[in-house]
Amino acid sequence: MSVDEVLELLQRRMTDGTFIRGTISQPRLKSNETKRIKMKPLELKGEFYIQFEYQHERILKHENIALDDIAVPLQEALEAYKQFHIELTDETIQIQLSKKMKVSIKRIFLDTEKTVDYAHNRKKHYALTEGTPYPFLVRLGVQTPEGKVKNQKHDKFRQINRFVELIDDTLSHLPQDRPIRILDFGSGKSYLTFALYHYLRIEKGLDIRVTGLDLKKEVIEECQVIAQDLQYDQLEFLVGDINEYEGDTAVDMVVTLHACDVATDMALAKAVTWGASVILSVPCCQHELFSQLQSPALDVMLQHGLVKERFAALATDSLRAELLSLVGYEAQLVEFIDMEHTPKNILIRAYRNDRQPDQAQIARYAAFRDMLNAKPFLEKELQPRLGFLPGSNTI
Repeated sequence: MSVDEVLELLQRRMTDGTFIRGTISQPRLKSNETKRIKMKPLELKGEFYIQFEYQHERILKHENIALDDIAVPLQEALEAYKQFHIELTDETIQIQLSKKMKVSIKRIFLDTEKTVDYAHNRKKHYALTEGTPYPFLVRLGVQTPEGKVKNQKHDKFRQINRFVELIDDTLSHLPQDRPIRILDFGSGKSYLTFALYHYLRIEKGLDIRVTGLDLKKEVIEECQVIAQDLQYDQLEFLVGDINEYEGDTAVDMVVTLHACDVATDMALAKAVTWGASVILSVPCCQHELFSQLQSPALDVMLQHGLVKERFAALATDSLRAELLSLVGYEAQLVEFIDMEHTPKNILIRAYRNDRQPDQAQIARYAAFRDMLNAKPFLEKELQPRLGFLPGSNTI
């Protein structure tokens, strides 16, 4: 099959009402800023589209393409990427393109047809469904024993489901041939720690060992009792400080949710030291940069305390993501939950790729840091790995 025939096949199958989802990956050029493209069908105001989600190292971009117009982005993708995975109601199509554009195609036909979900801006499809009782949610007071979400817990239920979606996205980055080690720093009441364990261990059947760490002894003791009662034998809770934890030398996933100010940086530095494959962090109370900010070019904005506080939080997380990318991670800032529910809605998601930064990236970070007169705590913690960074030894 030629590339033109592949284009015709994809265009036809993705517009005939049978397309469920697709992934385009393996860029031909390392310089390609878009590392992966995900696609899904949408219905908006009675019109049908294919949504293209372009996944860059640090951001996601979405574009809704009308069915009659998808030939152009598909043609561009065929020229720029090597691998296509297309799921349809009646078959799965896997396409591999060689360096010389030789086509290898595998089509797996299904015995039972699937259905297409065009839902968008409608009722959200959750990984954990309301009406199904989950023992950990019942024990934590989110659900009734019958599976109904309590009136005051709908936002929490929504947050838990969003977290499960993010966990699901990490599966391809976790080891498949050995137990998976996961640490949750600042686990608190552990809604999300229990959700993580339930999804990976109970629903996905993975061999995992999870530790939740927090300073609040009473909360930790309560969570440990719940874990034992639910027979979550690979989940433990310990009282301890992020910076003093020395229980592991290698960890696969580090989660830190709402660790205050530089406690987030301590956890990120620990994750890097352990060589964690996945880092998920929702920062909180980013005070450090607020007192350091000194940039005459930004005075129009920084003269307002409220604006300065918000800018400092955004700049702090941008610096954190960039520092992670400088030490071998693909780091993104993604939305955790909608702003209407909490202002703490940014999650730092980082996947280890061991890529060495180029000089342009190094210079970009240093210029931004110096413009703000910033002395990031995380840069200091990672200094042994940042010897190439101008001015890092003075932080």
